[in-house]
Amino acid sequence: MTAVPAGRQTRVHLVRHGEVFNPDKILYGRLPGFGLSENGHRQAKVTAEYLAGLDVAAVVASPLDRAQQTAAPIAAAHNLPVQVDPRLIESRNAFEGHTFEAGPAALARPRMWRLLANPLRPSWGEPYTEIAGRMLAAAEEWRDTHPGRHVVLVSHQLPVWTARRALEGQRLWHRPDRRQCGLASVTTAVYEGDRLVGVEYAEPAGPTGNTPGSVGA
Repeated sequence: MTAVPAGRQTRVHLVRHGEVFNPDKILYGRLPGFGLSENGHRQAKVTAEYLAGLDVAAVVASPLDRAQQTAAPIAAAHNLPVQVDPRLIESRNAFEGHTFEAGPAALARPRMWRLLANPLRPSWGEPYTEIAGRMLAAAEEWRDTHPGRHVVLVSHQLPVWTARRALEGQRLWHRPDRRQCGLASVTTAVYEGDRLVGVEYAEPAGPTGNTPGSVGA
């Protein structure tokens, strides 16, 4: 790894994609064909403007359309290509393709009960520990590739929020309605060398919270 001058920081920006066109309000997860809405494209451009003045060395995104489309204006502002890292992909979820997710609606369907057995893992999808592991591995690898500079990683709500909780030393299981990870938001891990010295959060496109059809997206 290239040495970083004393006092110079490396910043890894974890960006959540913008609003998705999802008129049927399904939990789309890793399903293909879910790109940004008109508002989502606007949000992506606002976030690109927010990051435009930084010394960005790489823009990397999940392979899913909505992340790629969010990354495009960010990369264009720095004359960079959008690189792909599969570790940034949305989490696996057994409720993908349904208009409901883990919660009261699923309890009304007995065949789904087995999926709700362990909300701390969770039993209906990719374990939080696996999500955190792959997200932090990606963040650290890209940090080490571009020491002393900024790197933008575009991902999804649950992976970004899980990574943040891991960075801050919090338990990984949580209430989805309390995630601080709005659409097109920027969660920044600040490093001195390989030592984490801070975590920052910004919502350049404005607060959105968990909009219908976007939880875990």
